[in-house]
Amino acid sequence: MGKMFKDLDPDTMVRSPGITYQELLDTDSHDVPDVLRIQSPKDLGHSEFSVDGYISKNWHDKEVERMWKKIWQFVCREEDIPEPGDHYRYDIAGISFLILRKETSEIKAYPNSCLHRGRMLKEFDGHASELRCPFHGFCWHLDGSLKDIPADWDFPQIDKENFSLPELPIAIWGGFVFINPDQQCEPFEDFIKDMKTQFERWEPEKLYKQAHVAKIMPCNWKIAQEAFCEAYHVSGTHPQILRSLGCVNSQIDVWDNCARVITPSMTPSPLLDYELSDKDMMRTMMDLPPEAQVPELPEGMSPREFMANSSREDLRPNAGSKVDEYCDAEMLDSLDYTLFPNFHPWGAFNKIVYRFRPNGNDHRSAIMECIMLSPFQGERPPAAPIHWLKEHEKWSSALGFLGKVFDQDAFNMPKVQLGLESTYKSGIVLSGYQEGKVRWLHHKLTEWVGE
Repeated sequence: MGKMFKDLDPDTMVRSPGITYQELLDTDSHDVPDVLRIQSPKDLGHSEFSVDGYISKNWHDKEVERMWKKIWQFVCREEDIPEPGDHYRYDIAGISFLILRKETSEIKAYPNSCLHRGRMLKEFDGHASELRCPFHGFCWHLDGSLKDIPADWDFPQIDKENFSLPELPIAIWGGFVFINPDQQCEPFEDFIKDMKTQFERWEPEKLYKQAHVAKIMPCNWKIAQEAFCEAYHVSGTHPQILRSLGCVNSQIDVWDNCARVITPSMTPSPLLDYELSDKDMMRTMMDLPPEAQVPELPEGMSPREFMANSSREDLRPNAGSKVDEYCDAEMLDSLDYTLFPNFHPWGAFNKIVYRFRPNGNDHRSAIMECIMLSPFQGERPPAAPIHWLKEHEKWSSALGFLGKVFDQDAFNMPKVQLGLESTYKSGIVLSGYQEGKVRWLHHKLTEWVGE
């Protein structure tokens, strides 16, 4: 980020009253890994950011040309295309790409376009032994080399040896497949370096895709994304979880291409103006009704340690002894990372991965996705297919308790869009620390889009 941001001293930065996240880690029943002891706060300033980023078609067009066509972006998991010939269609901002596995098991990516008249080669995910255009029958091998031209005598201008499908830069990290539409892009290793080292302990490549749910949201993709980039909104949007979530105790860390928000569980929000019993906190965390009995805490055990132990036993059948290596914080807390611009993997066994992107070329419509990753024993289970929710369907219909929280977030999104369309203010107002990841995203957008 160069000169734009200044490092802060973690001991003197402005933060919420009450226990800090690092102080909470000091109470952990297990050894805390170095990755959670890192602190990288940044002074992001207090400037406003233009509402045009949400409501302007011109801004959207600049995002497409200057960012989406030039940046590394997550497209699928390796297990989405496990066998040679398996292919996956990835669309972004009105552009379509084809990701497939060759006979040699290598993964390739091509523009989803026939070199003859431009017709899409594949409309759906699936399996194929060749890439044959449904329009006139031009055909390519899985490695992109030309296989067949019907009536090839009528195309003397085509050099068959050099009429291969253009290849896009591709990279694989943690079981995730990335592409970059820019064939002259920076190396992926440089792009992901800050986040890569922090995930080494958690080995996301050893997880499998348990669920994949998507829905079209009636708002700009950044509005949808920003709803999941800070915990400051919990008191207003999710008041039911204030008793077990230290929302404004979150630790915000910023690097170059990634940032994270760590929000502790099993510690009450400092925004509550009353004392909370251990049982009340546990009831909220366990989503128990008022009449249900709360488990008794063993002598000398905190609610946080108790819930972490419960999570360990729930995960043990699938994760094995790995659960004993993870500290309480890794079992309970929201370790929410973002790799710019729109990839959100959570650390440890939190399972969650978000992705947010424009819905075609509509700057007032977004695709929101939640992928759930899970540990497993033995042979890797097949990847769950994507489940598209219809407009009237709620996230809770597919994701249970987590979906209930999403439904509350989703309720806000079109209201934010309409409010920004209606505001007389030229910019949005952001806090200095709690909304630091949102600030970071806008600074990065400014670097790429140039506005």
